[in-house]
Amino acid sequence: MLNLATIPSASSELTMPLAQRTVAIVVDSAASLPPGFSQQRGIFIAPMTVTLDGYSYRDGIDITTNEFYRRLRTASTSPTTSAPSTAAYMEAFHLASKEHEAILCVSAGERFSASFDAAALAAVEARHLLPSTEIRLLDSQAAAGSQALATLEAWRAAQEGATLARAEMLATRVVDRVSLLAFVDTLRYLRRSGRVPLVAHLGASLLRIKPLFKLEKSEITTMARLRTRRAGIRRMLDLMRERVSTDKLHAAVMHADAHEDAESMMRSIETEFDCTELYISEFTPAMGAHIGPGLLGIAFWSEST
Repeated sequence: MLNLATIPSASSELTMPLAQRTVAIVVDSAASLPPGFSQQRGIFIAPMTVTLDGYSYRDGIDITTNEFYRRLRTASTSPTTSAPSTAAYMEAFHLASKEHEAILCVSAGERFSASFDAAALAAVEARHLLPSTEIRLLDSQAAAGSQALATLEAWRAAQEGATLARAEMLATRVVDRVSLLAFVDTLRYLRRSGRVPLVAHLGASLLRIKPLFKLEKSEITTMARLRTRRAGIRRMLDLMRERVSTDKLHAAVMHADAHEDAESMMRSIETEFDCTELYISEFTPAMGAHIGPGLLGIAFWSEST
């Protein structure tokens, strides 16, 4: 459920003067933006690619999340992913330049993905093909909900007529403040993708431990090793209370084929915090390929801290 008070409706956007839409936002699909958000004016998505059982799909275009997670459970091989190509970014820049004078591109963390490098190459090419369009790149130092919250902050500012410099500044403020907590149901998919050593997978399997991770500014830290999903949800809420005030909270509840837990988590956050922005988003295939089904997480930042 998206807090629509923070996002202009489609009809209101259509009546905005063009001068108020001079900055466009380009983002890769790792951000896992709110449902339907790709249809909003002023935002353009460069899709990642996910390969499953020998077939390649553009993330968020050629395969639905439900279909992906259903097939992932029975896949004979581990899925692989790749960052958006330079051509995909160039296409997004070209489309954005038709109605906007400047572009802010918010990429997945450079430490985790080649998205930033591909966007940088496209930006160099765009200097020649789109000489009247200024393009700036911002490394979100994250992905999923953290990247999405920075993207949304920049997009709202752009829709209100902000300059490119101000949109970039506001998005950078989120990058500096946002935290992401994720409770992984199983290490099976992380092991298969090569993200954790085999011994860690075996230990977690034998002990039935479910790890809870924190991601801040490109650094991943294990916060807890728990045995139940209920304990994981409680611990994430406890960590939120420790890190932010109860008012002016921006939060994105994330999940990978765990709809009921995500709804429950959102209700708990709504009850306890004064949320300026709160929504649920499902990991796109390019993200879910490495995590697998069952993940539950929350990205958040507070204006008061």
